[in-house]
Amino acid sequence: MRYIALSLISALVSANLHAQINKDYDIEKVIVTGSRIVESIDEVPASIVIISQKQIQDQLKVTSELQSLLATLVPGLAPSTGTSSNSSQTLRGRSPLIMIDGVPQSTPLRNGSLGVRSLDASTIERIEVIKGATSVYGNGAAGGIINYITKKAASDKTMAGHATLSSHFSGAKFDDTLGTRFDAGINGKLDKFTYVLNASYEENGVQRDAEGDILGLTYGLTDTNVENYFTKFGYQFDDTKALQLTYNYYKSKQDTELKNVASNLNLGIKTYAIEVEGGAAIIGKPQGPENNNLMIKYTDDDVFLNTQMTVDAYSQTIENAFFFSTALANPDEGYEGGQSLIESNKNGLRATFNSQFTLQDVDSTLIYGIDVLNDITSQPLYDGRIWVPEMDMTNIAGFLQSKWVLLDDIIIKVGVRHEDIDLEVDDFSTLKVCSSATQCSVSFDVTGDTLNYKATTYNVAARYNLTEGFRPFISYSQGADISDIGRLLRTATVTDIAQIRTEASIIDNYEIGFTSEFDALRFEFSAYRSTSELGTTNEYDEVTGVYLPVRAPQEIYGYEGLVTYKVQSNLDVSATYSWVEGKNTELDVYLGGKNISAPKGTVNVNWQPAEGARVNINYLYVGDRHRFDKVDGVYVGDQGPVDSYSLVNVSGSYELDKQWQVFAGIENLFNNDYYPSRSQVYTYNAYNHKGLGMTINAGVTYQF
Repeated sequence: MRYIALSLISALVSANLHAQINKDYDIEKVIVTGSRIVESIDEVPASIVIISQKQIQDQLKVTSELQSLLATLVPGLAPSTGTSSNSSQTLRGRSPLIMIDGVPQSTPLRNGSLGVRSLDASTIERIEVIKGATSVYGNGAAGGIINYITKKAASDKTMAGHATLSSHFSGAKFDDTLGTRFDAGINGKLDKFTYVLNASYEENGVQRDAEGDILGLTYGLTDTNVENYFTKFGYQFDDTKALQLTYNYYKSKQDTELKNVASNLNLGIKTYAIEVEGGAAIIGKPQGPENNNLMIKYTDDDVFLNTQMTVDAYSQTIENAFFFSTALANPDEGYEGGQSLIESNKNGLRATFNSQFTLQDVDSTLIYGIDVLNDITSQPLYDGRIWVPEMDMTNIAGFLQSKWVLLDDIIIKVGVRHEDIDLEVDDFSTLKVCSSATQCSVSFDVTGDTLNYKATTYNVAARYNLTEGFRPFISYSQGADISDIGRLLRTATVTDIAQIRTEASIIDNYEIGFTSEFDALRFEFSAYRSTSELGTTNEYDEVTGVYLPVRAPQEIYGYEGLVTYKVQSNLDVSATYSWVEGKNTELDVYLGGKNISAPKGTVNVNWQPAEGARVNINYLYVGDRHRFDKVDGVYVGDQGPVDSYSLVNVSGSYELDKQWQVFAGIENLFNNDYYPSRSQVYTYNAYNHKGLGMTINAGVTYQF
C-alpha cells in the first residue's frame, strides 16, 4: 500500500484546486459561493471544488451519505467518519461552514458537528467548496465553505420528473441489513411560474463491518430512517425581476433495540452492537438531526445603472439530538446519565449589490452589501437540566469586494468585511457531571452579560491566466470566528462570563497555486498556511474527567494536488493527494486528530463502455499519522495513531431506454476490515467502531 501511495504522490508532483470540470458532466464553468455572485471560475484566485449533479448521481449509486461523497471528491477534506457526525472531518484542519443555498446549516455557537447531513443528496444540483478561512458569509467558516446548491426547474416543460427505488444490504453478512430508499421529484414551468418538488425516504437496517458484526451505535446509522421534503417555487415578474421561495425539511433518526458493547482503542478491541432480550435497550429518544429551512430570494438585475441586487431572507430551526451518555451522570441528584440536544433558531437577511463599470479600459466589479443574523442556540438535556445556556447572538456585517480585470488575463480581488456582534447570555450555573464515582466537575454560578465583538477582516488575491498551460494564483484572506462558545460556557470555572476566554479568533490564510491544462491533461496544485492567535483544541482534566477547551495559537499548513487525464472520449481518470499538518505554536506540539487528518489520496475512473452504459470506480487511500506518545501507557484524547487503509467503491448503470435506467453499486468492494481514521484517533469510550463492510446497492430509475 505504501508503494501505491508513493506512486500517487509522484504522479501529482506537478499537480489541487479540484474544480474537476469535465464536459461529460455538463457542468458550467461558473461559481456563486466565493464572492456571492455568478462568476467564471477562471477569474477566481482561490482553491475551488465544484461537484456536478452527474457526479452526485454516480455516488448515489453506491451510497446516499454526503460525508462519503465529499471525502471522495474534495481534496483537503478529511475522510468520512462512517457515522452521522462530521466531527474530525475538517477542511484543511479547520471546521468548514455548511450551507444550503448560502444559509448556514452548521451551529457555530455550539458546534455539534452534524451539519454535513442537512439534506438529501437527491435535492442537490451541485456542491461548491471554497477552501481556506473566509468571512464572506460570516462566523463559522474557519476552514472554508461547503455550499449545497439545490435543484431548480431543469426544463421548459410543463412537467418533468423522476422516481428512483433502490435497496441495499451487507455483503459480509445479510441478516437484518436490508434497507430501502425511494426518492422522486417533479419540476416544470408554467408561463412565468417555475416549481420543483422533491421527496426522499430511506430506511436502513443494521450496518455490519467486514467481520459481520453490527457497527457501534454512537452516532451510528444502524436502524436509521431518513426523510427529506423539498419545494422551490419561482416567479419571473419580467426580464430583470424574479422571486423565489424555497422550503426544505430534513429528519434523520436512529430508533433501535440494540445496545453497544463498548470497548476502548487502547485495548485494541472494537465497539460493536448486539441484540438484547426484550428489546428497548437504547435509553432516551432517537438520536439525529431535524431541520427546517425557509428561504425567500428576490433578484433585480437592473436595480439601478449597471447594478444587480439580490436580497435573501431566511429562517431556520435545528434540533440535533445526541445519544444517552453516562458521562452526564450526577449521582447526588439521582441522574445515571443524560441525553442532550442542540436547539438553534436562525433568522437572517442578506442584501448583495453587484455593480460593473469600466475604468480606463479596466473591467471592474464592486460587490457590496449588508448581512444581518440572529442566532439563538442552546444545549439542554431532555431531563430538564441545562448544559449550555441560551446564547442570543445578533450579527450585523457590512462588506465590500472588488474585482479588477487587467489586460484580459490578470484578475485582482481586494475586499473588506466588518463584523459587529452582540452575544447575550443570562446568568447560569454550569452542570455538574460525573464521568465516574470519583471524577466530577464542579458547578459554578456564572454571571451573564452581553459580550460585544468587533472584527474587520481583509482579503487580497491575484490570478494570472498567462496561458492554458500555466494559470497561477496567490491569495491572502482572513476569517473571524467565534465558534463553539457553548463548549467554553459549559466548562466555565469562573463566576463571571467576562472572565471566560470567548474572544473571537482571527484566522490568517495564505495560499499559492496554479492550474495547467494541456489538451486532455490537467494539473492543479496549491500550498497553504493558516495561522490563528486562538484555537479550540481539548485537554483532558484528570481531576474531573472532563475535556477542557485550550485556546492556544495554532499554525496549520499543507498542500493538495490533482491530475485528470481524458484517456479517450469515453474514459477519464483523475487522482488527488492532500497532506495537512498543524501545531500548537505556544507549546510547539502537534494538533490532534480532531483537527488534523492523515494524508489522503483518491483515484476516480469514469468509463462509458457502450451507449447508455456507465461505470465508475473510486479508490480512497488514507495514510499513516503517528504523532503522539502514550501517556501513562495509553493514548489520550484525540491523539491515537492512524494506520493506513484503503477502500474501493464501484458502480454501474445502464439505460434500458430513454425513460428507464437500472444501476448497482458496491461500497468497500473488497470487504476491507479497517477502523476509520476518526475511530483510530478518538480514544473516548464507544468511538472505536470499525468501518462499514462490503455493502451492495441496486435499483431502478424512471424519468419522464
